[in-house]
Amino acid sequence: MSATDTEVRLDKVLVIIPTYNEAENVETIVARTRRANPNVDVLVADDNSPDGTGEIADRIASGDDHVHVMHRKGKEGLGAAYLAGFHWGLDLGYDVLVEMDADGSHQPEQLPLLLEALKRADMVKGSRYVKGGSVVNWPKYRELISRGGGLWTRMCLGIGVKDPTGGFNAFRADTLRAIGLDNIASAGYCFQLDLTWRTLKNGMIVAEAPIEFIEREYGDSKMSKDIVIEALLRTTIWGLDYRSHQLKDLGRAALDRAEKIAGDIKEHRSRH
Repeated sequence: MSATDTEVRLDKVLVIIPTYNEAENVETIVARTRRANPNVDVLVADDNSPDGTGEIADRIASGDDHVHVMHRKGKEGLGAAYLAGFHWGLDLGYDVLVEMDADGSHQPEQLPLLLEALKRADMVKGSRYVKGGSVVNWPKYRELISRGGGLWTRMCLGIGVKDPTGGFNAFRADTLRAIGLDNIASAGYCFQLDLTWRTLKNGMIVAEAPIEFIEREYGDSKMSKDIVIEALLRTTIWGLDYRSHQLKDLGRAALDRAEKIAGDIKEHRSRH
């Protein structure tokens, strides 16, 4: 696994920030990211925001060689924006690719915690629900949805990740190459679950670093009922498929064991 390969370089880092109508936030989040992590590059992936977010990002990029802007045709969703950003970063040879929200809920000052943990893992999730993690100013119903979704995911898939829906994530480039990005069609919460599940299924290490998650001050949340329903349905389907394979494996092991016992009994009788 790449997590045990000390020769793999992890110093060329790209932070991908998807935006749609984040004019009130984009300048602040990019400035904070660059100030706290002066060696990283930033890619703003804008879905043709009608509020001028893309133009603001262009202005920032014109004065900072570490900031880049991807102008997308329209509002295609969080997952599609991240996938486009991943491919852009992989094509340009980045060692580490990071997902970060534009609204300030993910604090770029905590990015070094994720990057440090990535030295011993293939994917690191900024976690609200491990020891040291926390949530600030979040509506109680949102936290209940998040915690409930995480519990359901752990039950369905049998994984130990405490915050599987978290969106502040760091990946080794080799991890993204291995998990089949071209086959991902999920969005929203489910996109983060999909990436986590694919990484685990490929036998790679997913670590969690504690973060303080802060509810956005400006702009509107992109969370919707449809995104939550999609996550629940897809997780249930993945869980049923995973458990069915587990049962097949158990059945096969039990059959092999029964045949061995029968063979031992037959051999014992033939000797006597």
